[in-house]
Amino acid sequence: MAHTNIERLLNAAGEIILGKEHELRLALSCLLARGHLLIEDVPGTGKTTLSHALARLLGLQFQRIQFTSDLLPADIVGVSVFDRESAAFRFLPGPVFAQLILADEINRATPKTQSALLEAMEERQVTADGHTLPLPEPFFVIATQNPSYQIGTFPLPESQLDRFLMCIRLGYPSRDAERKLLQGEDRRELIAEVDAVISPDDLYDLQYAARELIVADRLIDYVQALLAATRQSAEFVTGLSPRAGMGLLAAARAWAMIAGRDHVLPEDVQRIFPHVAGHRLHLTSDGRMPGRDELTRLLQSVPLP
Repeated sequence: MAHTNIERLLNAAGEIILGKEHELRLALSCLLARGHLLIEDVPGTGKTTLSHALARLLGLQFQRIQFTSDLLPADIVGVSVFDRESAAFRFLPGPVFAQLILADEINRATPKTQSALLEAMEERQVTADGHTLPLPEPFFVIATQNPSYQIGTFPLPESQLDRFLMCIRLGYPSRDAERKLLQGEDRRELIAEVDAVISPDDLYDLQYAARELIVADRLIDYVQALLAATRQSAEFVTGLSPRAGMGLLAAARAWAMIAGRDHVLPEDVQRIFPHVAGHRLHLTSDGRMPGRDELTRLLQSVPLP
């Protein structure tokens, strides 16, 4: 039943996001692992469309927050206003109180505003006026980010990047997929016409099932070896944290479940690793995030179990 729901979801999403089957599986892996997703790419490649499509197909309450340089933390979390009738302050929840949040162009806001999402993403709660308010379940943040060389961007600090389980890039579509996009219906209109494929309760069941997948001791040894390799390599400023290791295992479990298996293979870890590790590491040489070559070299340096 779980695999059937996954296939239905991927097929429906593939009708909207053309030619990006691998990226859709990565995004779904992140969601099933209860993580948050960062999508970095140039404008117009389908980042926002992917977020809308997932929210619609999963039947999730959706809010889009457009990050700009003048956005304030209260615009995200909410604000307290004075109620004359009760002679007391009343909290008005902000757009963060939704099941799926699209933080659009997150690196166009100031670091102070970016930090308003830290507690929400880590603790799944918000503290306002001394009160802790739980966020709805499931709670999932998809943030889009423009390349750092574009004008008007602020780099995300390491603490913010670490809150994202995975980072992916959609890239330009293939020639055939692009032609279908040019000839076909507008994607926004298409999303408005589709119905939910599974319910939020079904999604919760899938997330729970993903946590139950079998991980052998030797595979945990392999993950630890990968973590140690990042810490011992002179190529990186700092290595991966234990939290990154736990996220890597959670994402590998979800990837294996999408493939229809009840156990995790080393190949699952390898497929997920660049997207879990890439945005958490920085090269010693120039401080930039590692590319495919550096991450492939790291994977090849650690023997398979």
